[in-house]
Amino acid sequence: MYSIVSRKKGELPGVEEERTARLYRISQRRNHILTDRLFAKLMVMQWLGGLVIAVWISPMAWNGSGIQPLWHVWAALCLGGAISAAPVLLAWRRPGRVVTRHVIAVTQILTSALLIHLTGGRFETHFHIFGSLTFLAFYRDWRVLVTATLVVAVDHFVRGIYWPLSIFGVMDAGQWRWLEHLGWVLIEDVFLMISIQQNLTETLEVAKRRSRLESINAHIENQVIERTAELTEAHKQLLMTSRQAGMAEVATNVLHNVGNVLNSVNVSAETVAKKVRHFRISSLKSVAQLLREHEHNLSDFLTKDSRGIELPSYLVQLADNLAEPQKVILEEVKRLQNNIEHIKQIVTMQQNHARVAGILETLDVVEIIEDAINISTASLTRHEVALVREFESVPPVVLDRHKVMPILVNLLSNATHALAQVGNDKQLKVRVALCGGGCVKIKVIDNGAGIAPENLTRIFQHGFTTRKDGHGFGLHSGALAAREIGGKLTADSDGIGRGAVFTLELPLSHLTTQPDEKNDR
Repeated sequence: MYSIVSRKKGELPGVEEERTARLYRISQRRNHILTDRLFAKLMVMQWLGGLVIAVWISPMAWNGSGIQPLWHVWAALCLGGAISAAPVLLAWRRPGRVVTRHVIAVTQILTSALLIHLTGGRFETHFHIFGSLTFLAFYRDWRVLVTATLVVAVDHFVRGIYWPLSIFGVMDAGQWRWLEHLGWVLIEDVFLMISIQQNLTETLEVAKRRSRLESINAHIENQVIERTAELTEAHKQLLMTSRQAGMAEVATNVLHNVGNVLNSVNVSAETVAKKVRHFRISSLKSVAQLLREHEHNLSDFLTKDSRGIELPSYLVQLADNLAEPQKVILEEVKRLQNNIEHIKQIVTMQQNHARVAGILETLDVVEIIEDAINISTASLTRHEVALVREFESVPPVVLDRHKVMPILVNLLSNATHALAQVGNDKQLKVRVALCGGGCVKIKVIDNGAGIAPENLTRIFQHGFTTRKDGHGFGLHSGALAAREIGGKLTADSDGIGRGAVFTLELPLSHLTTQPDEKNDR
């Protein structure tokens, strides 16, 4: 039926049409199998019912006919069993087949004919034919009704002519009475076929809706698969990007911390170069030239020549003059060595960050602050910043020196840049005090450019900066490092032009923590 509908539309069946036709056929076959099983049970019940009728009703219906009651019992037992056996066997062995339902249609009408005969052609028993046609309509196959109707017509015609008492209950029923009975059957067939057509139309619509739902479901599943693949690929790219961003952040933090130290290294190198450039090498060359010229009469030169007599005192004076820059050079070289060692530790710490914890030391807080100040001395001097130390007596802390040092150097560097934007009276205070909860507070206080209130919660975010030449990594990495050692870095300011206070809290005992998203913000 579905193929007829498709051809009437003049379209080739597509994927959805083919699925609809398949679902329609599946529904029909399931219905045919269930109806076959229903008739298999019904045949057995009708056979047993025919035996009951043959024993109790047939003797009264056929009284005076000359037929022995025992003959009706044998007819119900043998003929009824033979009629019922074929459909029961086919329903069990060949359910859902076309031949099965047509055999059932024939045998069901034959069963009706047998029951009509056993009741002596009673008019009431003829309703069994109408009931049989109604049950056969369960197949939703008009051809089954045609088969059953043909059997009814043949049965009524043959028995109406040769044995009217068996079908109509009278000896002379008239030549055309079988057509009257057949007419009523045809009327019922018309209504049953209309019902079958409506049922088939509804079944087809259900199949269409189910096919459409399956198409939508398949489309959704394909979209889910595609989106899942896209999300998987996006996740891989995100992981790669995150890894690269993490590597870039680590590299930036290293460069930032190293850059702070390199400022001091650069100043020390310039100082050493300046002192070396002012060495009195030319005087030494002159002395060496005089000695070379008088090497054959060196004793007379040193005792009789005025220049030779003054040469020892001149050498002593020259040595004294060279001793002062030598001392300064040695101090600067020592500072260079310390800064280079600090740079090395910064790089090593970042390299081993994911594998090995830093080396814990018992540190004097004041000492490590002084080391940070020494690194920042050149910048403080260049910007004419007055440094004020307010150190209280605090116990030592157990921490990784090279995690604390970059934080302090960065705070001093930021404060110096903030003070560079103001006029005179540039003052930077470094205050050390104990705080509650077993920690030490280090405050870096300046009277510089200050921080806008809306930026106080943003300055520790990665990449945020208010300086034209800033990059926004120092405070972010400093806050992370502070949390890693169990401390905390905070900021406070009364507004633009009113200075700022950065507070670094360090635990007296080491405690390693992991940064979380909430603290990052």
